[in-house]
Amino acid sequence: MAWKPNSIVASLSLLVSVVVAAVILIAGVVAYPYVAKVYDGTRVELPHYPAVRKTRWLDQNWADQRDWVHHADQGTATFHIPYEWFMALEQPELSLTSVGLLSDPAYLDRFGFIPDPDDPKLGLPVGMARGKAMVDATAQPWRNPRAPYADMTRIGLTCAACHTGRFTYQGTEFLVDGGPAITDLGKFRTALGLSLAFTRFVPYRFDRFAERVIGANPSEVEKTQLLAQLDKVLAQGKGLSDLDTMVAPQSVVEGYGRLDALNRIGNEVFAVDLKNPANYAATSAPVHFPRIWDAPWFDWVQYNSSIEQPMVRNAGEAMGVSAMLNLTSATGGFYNSGIEIMNLHGIEKALAGKQPNASTGFTGLKSPQWPSELPPIDKTLAAQGAALYKELCQGCHLPPVSSAEFWTSDRWSLPAGRTQEHYPGERYLRLNVVPISRVGTDPAQATDMLDRKVSVPRELDIASDSFGPALGAVTEKTITHWYDSQTPPVPPEKREELNGYRDNGIQAPLAYKARPLNGIWATPPYLHNGSVPNLYALLSPVSERPAKFYLGNREYDPDNVGYRTDRLEGGFELDTRIRGNFNTGHEFNNGKDGVIGRLLGPAERRALVEFLKTM
Repeated sequence: MAWKPNSIVASLSLLVSVVVAAVILIAGVVAYPYVAKVYDGTRVELPHYPAVRKTRWLDQNWADQRDWVHHADQGTATFHIPYEWFMALEQPELSLTSVGLLSDPAYLDRFGFIPDPDDPKLGLPVGMARGKAMVDATAQPWRNPRAPYADMTRIGLTCAACHTGRFTYQGTEFLVDGGPAITDLGKFRTALGLSLAFTRFVPYRFDRFAERVIGANPSEVEKTQLLAQLDKVLAQGKGLSDLDTMVAPQSVVEGYGRLDALNRIGNEVFAVDLKNPANYAATSAPVHFPRIWDAPWFDWVQYNSSIEQPMVRNAGEAMGVSAMLNLTSATGGFYNSGIEIMNLHGIEKALAGKQPNASTGFTGLKSPQWPSELPPIDKTLAAQGAALYKELCQGCHLPPVSSAEFWTSDRWSLPAGRTQEHYPGERYLRLNVVPISRVGTDPAQATDMLDRKVSVPRELDIASDSFGPALGAVTEKTITHWYDSQTPPVPPEKREELNGYRDNGIQAPLAYKARPLNGIWATPPYLHNGSVPNLYALLSPVSERPAKFYLGNREYDPDNVGYRTDRLEGGFELDTRIRGNFNTGHEFNNGKDGVIGRLLGPAERRALVEFLKTM
């Protein structure tokens, strides 16, 4: 049947309005610096991954803990929308007809979020949690516009979102608890912003959204109330995108598997929560998501060895992924927060296990062992590599954790300044902290934390304007407020336990820590910023390391020990010539700057790589 002229005009008019709306949205509402790289005008550019035949978790002594930790609510509302909205939004594709849901596990998988077949009712991937009632920045609850006006619930990221690894090999997918994730949170943030904006401006989409959120046949009054909520969220998103645009010239795109975690925590606390845009800093120092097995027993954590206390570390992480925190209203109680302190403690206990020793080893989350599905380790070659490890690596990274020498080392000690144990046998592993001038790796993470300043109002009683000490003080006061506000208040001895029996030590050395290398084979790419794709390249001179390679691949390279790095459509090309991405240092070569050992021949590199597979 032929169209009538007026139908053609109407259709063209509608199409034009959609295109114009899209241009306005991209230019204004979602003007993140990254948007031009990830949005092609019709959809967010994402990789397509081949289907896997089977998936299995590596054995890491965590089967009883895994399901709870993956979805334990930390009090976060990372996406600034309720769970009910998250499940109702459509994917950011320009279409007048219904498209797939944003929450579709197969779609989220392309950002790196691992589908969770063990919890289909929740419908969320590993590392996302549905929490309690969601409140806005003024502590007012979000409610469904339809009577009885039920509270909507918060949704946020947990530590498992960034610290659950994966790799595939010839059709089998391996999942690694505590390993570095391959998520691209920046790209997902862009997709979420576009999805919200399209819901508001693309014809018919809001009506479908309202049906999913409110229920069947929503009234005009109900839809008007929902629209007002949506406009409020878009205005907030516009404010955040303006801040990103402000610091864009100094920012470094993170991409798959990397995040400038400390600067993002600082931005959330000192710019968003404090409502002070002047405190917003560039994401100038992306780091590779670190592996977290054994970490509760290290004397200091973070790549630059900057945080001592477990509770401060974990509460700071929750604040960074948008746990509600009041820093602006005295009537609401300064430092009142939505952080789930007891859940943070439960996660830490599951990760730590009991005090390790020579007979038990680490008893919490264990590092993974080379799986049988990968090509077998060459034992003769690995034995040669063991001698090289002792010669070249052990001085910084300590003896293998499987050795008696590791457990009898004098590096197992009480924290500095402590002379008494809080419980029998209490000891922590004192790691080597190597100056940047010695190791020669990219200085941005350590330098930018040391140099950053923040402005904090007098009423918050923060003594320092240096970023690290100020963040440590805000976090400690937030934790203490929670302890004091319980009924009855948490007693001193319980506070000591929850704090991991350690002080709130904060430092910012121009150095990076050298941790034990057990499980290193399961944690590519390498160096703290992920700038070296595999272990063989890491043992090679800088001149032989690739200057550019793609992040986002999941297929494992068992020979070189890393992910494949060939071109990946929708992936992220890492350029190591950019500050924050430098692949220099930790070099085995002839020379001084950043050279930590002698030049290794190709056969020696292969032997050392083979030994590292055994750790």
